[in-house]
This record gives sequence, structure tokens and C-alpha cells, in this order.
Amino acid sequence: QVQLVESGGGLVQPGGSLRLSCAASGIIFSMYNMDWYRQAPGKQRQLVATITSDGITTYTDSVKGRFTMSRDNAKNTVYLQMNSLKLEDTAVYYCNAKQISGLWNYWGQGTQVTVSS
Repeated sequence: QVQLVESGGGLVQPGGSLRLSCAASGIIFSMYNMDWYRQAPGKQRQLVATITSDGITTYTDSVKGRFTMSRDNAKNTVYLQMNSLKLEDTAVYYCNAKQISGLWNYWGQGTQVTVSS
């Protein structure tokens, strides 16, 4: 049974930081590219960051320089370090695992991030 479990969301003031985690089980983690998506109320789900199976990261323009994605293959976990948070970063953040061959794709349940003063 495949599970992706996100954690680390919460309420933070503008300019603050949070670190999200996504722990995977039931997959050969090293064979998956991992993504963080987010969905704000009334908006489409948006790709935020990707880390490939060999550790290459890419980011959407709005988070470049503020967010850092990393992975620990020994712990089957990816992280999203979010600094200098803005009101517009408020969303539910989802973890996604895509097998490198493209055959399999899994989602976590999401974690709420609220940036508010």
C-alpha cells in the first residue's frame, strides 16, 4: 500500500518560515521524482517545486530564492523549506510521487499552510 504523508503545515506570519515534510512508504523511493504542489481556495492546483530521482531541483518563479526542496532517500522523505513566506503562499500543499518511467503517480492528503498577520 502506497502512502505519502505530509506534515509541517500551520499558521505563520508574513516573513516567517515553515518546513514541510512528505514521508513515502510502499514505493521504491529512489525511483521516483517528487513534486510539491499547492492549491489555494478557488484556484487550480499549481506545481511549486520538483526534485528528480538524482536530486535536481526546479521551482516555479514565484518561490525561487525563498523555497528549497530536498530529499533524503535513506528516510524516504522529501522536504520543502519555505522562507520569507507571503500571504499569497497560503494554500493546501500536496506531495506527489511520479515514477521515473511515468507508469505510477501518487498523491498525499495535503497539509494546510496559512500565512496571515
